[in-house]
Amino acid sequence: MLEIKFVREHLSKVASALTLRGQPASLDAFVTHEERRRQILLQIEGLRHRRNTVSERVAAMKKSGDDPSALVEQMRGVSSEIKDLEKALTETDAVLSEILLGIPNIPHDSVPEGKDSNDNPVLKTVGTLPVFSFPPKAHWEIGEALGILDFERASRITGSRFPLYFGAGARMERALINFMLDTHIQENGYREVLPPFIVNRESMTHTGQLPKFEADLFKLQGWDYYLVPTAEVPVTNIHQEEILDADVLPIRYTAYTPCFRSEAGSYGKDTRGLIRQHQFNKVELVWFTTPETSYEALEILLSDAEKILQRLALPYRVVTLCTGDLGFSAAKTYDIEVWMPAQGVYREISSCSNFEDFQARRAQIRFKKKGQKGTRLVHTLNGSGLAVGRTVAALLENNQQADGSVALPEALRPYMGGLEAIRL
Repeated sequence: MLEIKFVREHLSKVASALTLRGQPASLDAFVTHEERRRQILLQIEGLRHRRNTVSERVAAMKKSGDDPSALVEQMRGVSSEIKDLEKALTETDAVLSEILLGIPNIPHDSVPEGKDSNDNPVLKTVGTLPVFSFPPKAHWEIGEALGILDFERASRITGSRFPLYFGAGARMERALINFMLDTHIQENGYREVLPPFIVNRESMTHTGQLPKFEADLFKLQGWDYYLVPTAEVPVTNIHQEEILDADVLPIRYTAYTPCFRSEAGSYGKDTRGLIRQHQFNKVELVWFTTPETSYEALEILLSDAEKILQRLALPYRVVTLCTGDLGFSAAKTYDIEVWMPAQGVYREISSCSNFEDFQARRAQIRFKKKGQKGTRLVHTLNGSGLAVGRTVAALLENNQQADGSVALPEALRPYMGGLEAIRL
């Protein structure tokens, strides 16, 4: 959430940012209610000052033996007026809060301008694309032929867009989770967290999923709880309403969770296979750091996520999201896209974002330096390290063999009991 003072003093900048994001909107309602809020505060301040002054006069009159009853009665009316104004202030603050919760973050100056994903510049391309002596099959065809994926049975168990793994497929999903976590913990210096998979409305609001994206969430009937759409939500909220010691920053967490998304508005896009599911596994990376170091941290976060693909020998590229493709809460985002040979395209497998103080203001996550007065908001960052189902899909497609088997990368074999390939 943007600071009310910032929006008031930089209306043109905020309006310009909304336009760059492809979300032009009038800020007239904000201006109207913010001006009303300031007027109410001035009235309350004036009445309180008047009440304090008269209270001193009443005390003096009592001391001198004069009758202050007329003044006392007058102050009853003032107190009633103050109470009415305080109620009006609360109502105005609620409206302003709703307006501010609907305004996205301001893109960082380094974010390229653009309308949509077609305008995202490629930062770098890594790895060699595989060459096949046969037409490469899609991962769902490979998985079904090997008996390790079954989407038909999954649809009967639940519905469309839920996966069902068997045998080496189920083991590969589990192996990838452990491989990713071990890499981030042992090599990249993250602390492992196993958070709740259900969160409350406040936690969703703190990270920016609510109120903007309620249609994309799974809500528990009869509870104001939601299934997590990403581990970003519970992990970022670990330090909600806390003041952290600056000496402990940066704090870096990694967590595995299942993720649940309704994918509202996807309109059939990527609904086959493992690319866009209602339920999927993901390993997440979350940072808490200082404003001065957050963009350096973003580069490290990106490198940590890339390391997984490099170890798995999967070709990928990194793109910088343009203003029109930037997520609601992000100030800057890199997407890592893995090569999918059956479709001949790169598909997103990780987003690494710096939210600056956008989430921290909502969640009231601050830090304090020793010997200094006051506190400051931390900067939060997160990235997928990686989306597990999409990694399975990429491994199946890039490592498929002419005989229908799938070779496993060396880095994963110890987690698969030494298995070198998946065969019928």
